Amino acid sequence: MRKITRLVTGSGATLLSSVAFATPEEVLGTIWQLGVYGFILFLVVVAGCIVFMRWRDKRGTPLDTVFEERKTVHSVAPDISVLECVRKMTSEKIGAIIVIDGEKLVGIFTERDALNKVLAAGLDPISTTVSQVMTRDPCCVSPSTPAGDAMELITRRKFRHLPIVKDGKVVAVISSGDLTHWLVKDQLGDVQELVELAARS
Repeated sequence: MRKITRLVTGSGATLLSSVAFATPEEVLGTIWQLGVYGFILFLVVVAGCIVFMRWRDKRGTPLDTVFEERKTVHSVAPDISVLECVRKMTSEKIGAIIVIDGEKLVGIFTERDALNKVLAAGLDPISTTVSQVMTRDPCCVSPSTPAGDAMELITRRKFRHLPIVKDGKVVAVISSGDLTHWLVKDQLGDVQELVELAARS
């Protein structure tokens, strides 16, 4: 959107700079073009306002609406090796996995942990267990937590994955990418419609 705004304003400035040397007909043509650019800029501003207002409204939506269609929550035991855990994460195409001892959440292991705590530290992924390098007692939220609060928490604490717990059980693990996509996905269609309208003008 910023690129579109810069393009429109930059084009307008170029047109104005040439008016001093133009014929009356060219001046009228320039004025008409400025009107078109002004209309496009107006649509861009409207689109920005729509995105901001809807994004702000969606921030109050409970997380159980966001993750209601999420897939199975994947977990591992504390005594599993890092190598086995990473293989499972790779197989399931996930960036984080929760660590369960019995039925209790005791930690979370992420791709960042694998890089920083194992690979960079020179540990053997075969002999090192997940419990040795996992993030213990991870921050959790309830399904009723507003999406905006969850995003603020993720941003402030600087982690990317957030377990959602209901009645002592992990019902979902939501990522910053999940939240960001959910917050903006409906607005993209509105912006596209306005851009197409501007193109037809």
